[in-house]
Amino acid sequence: GHVQLSPPQNVTLLSKDFDMILTWTQGEGSPPDVTYTVRYESQERMDKWIKVPHCKNIHRTSCNLTCVLPNFFVKVRARVKAVSGRFQSPWVESQFKEYHLDVELAPPVLNVTVKENLIHVNASFPLATCVESFSWMYDLNLWEAGSEDKKQYEAIFRKNTVTIDTTALRGNYCLSARSSFQSIDFKHSKFSQPVCVLLNHKG
Repeated sequence: GHVQLSPPQNVTLLSKDFDMILTWTQGEGSPPDVTYTVRYESQERMDKWIKVPHCKNIHRTSCNLTCVLPNFFVKVRARVKAVSGRFQSPWVESQFKEYHLDVELAPPVLNVTVKENLIHVNASFPLATCVESFSWMYDLNLWEAGSEDKKQYEAIFRKNTVTIDTTALRGNYCLSARSSFQSIDFKHSKFSQPVCVLLNHKG
């Protein structure tokens, strides 16, 4: 009889933390030496499945497609098959996703420097180089620890530093930020973990 490998399961094109990633789980009863090969197609050219060189005969169960996408404004889908020796499984396809519409944002990491009466804040993002040109922004909140009253700084371009005059502030102040992005609708990440600093503390 003809032995066939069981196909990968739960094949999903996932947008996470600024990346577009194909994920799957191993088919039932897969041999230990099983590898996977991924291809994708874009709605610009249907029925043309394009190879992904860094996801050919791989052992892991995910493939980052972000910088392979030919166009961030067109829907793509991907497919994956299992291979072992001379056996292979059928291809299994994901649903369609479009980077620009479906991208999910991660909170930025804040770098906070306190100098005399100023705080300098900039944000770093876990971005793949191919998407750095997008107009990512961030929103920043500043509040006194324990207070609900937050001062908001909105739509700061991702490479810009925010400088806050702290002359009038005294005590423990916290900062938190979220990534934001305007596609057809406005998207934003969750806020980052607060970073707290002690201001104008006369030791």
